[in-house]
Amino acid sequence: MQIDILTLFPQIFDGTFNQSIIKRAIEKQLVHIDLHNIRNYSLSKHKNVDDYPFGGGAGMVMSVEPIDLCLQALHKLRKFDEVIYLSPDGELFNQKIANQLSGKKNLAFLCGHYKGVDERVRENLITRELSIGNFVLTGGELAAAVITDAIIRLIPGVLGDESSALSDSFQDDLISPPVYTRPAIYNGWKVPDILLSGHQAKIDEWHHEQSLERTRQRRPDLIK
Repeated sequence: MQIDILTLFPQIFDGTFNQSIIKRAIEKQLVHIDLHNIRNYSLSKHKNVDDYPFGGGAGMVMSVEPIDLCLQALHKLRKFDEVIYLSPDGELFNQKIANQLSGKKNLAFLCGHYKGVDERVRENLITRELSIGNFVLTGGELAAAVITDAIIRLIPGVLGDESSALSDSFQDDLISPPVYTRPAIYNGWKVPDILLSGHQAKIDEWHHEQSLERTRQRRPDLIK
């Protein structure tokens, strides 16, 4: 998979993409992530990428020209399955969307900043808008990192045990059941006997019951 991220602050991604699972996925060449500084496509003398909004109002707006020029350059290199703008009023990102995007070949993410981007970018240059929640961040970089992480871990070969991703919360619209590890007893706190029984069918049934109960208690909105 190829992921291109258009941003004003590429350094924000340094720690995120140089650690843990994403780092290993890059090293195994299962995913390629390229960061593109939008400022490099500004034609102004001082590399300006924003301006005051027409009609007045507080804040600055990212200009259409450098974003368009950056995307034009990328379109010459590859054909994108999706060009996604990270926006608080976009479609709410969830596990089903992560599953869908993990099967794509080329994705581009546009990270907004300030008061957002010129509306002509949204009308003409992107194919989808995604949000990670009903709140506002300083920029789209953190949202892009979250979505990138959620997608990459689903790519075959990224996780040591590929079945692990299939048992994650929300894969079947349920929250994952509780998990335990050694020791079986700690400070008087015991692991449920069923998990030590060795009876896999009963263990699977217990896991499913726990998932249902947890979902009813914590995320009743997921129960259909």
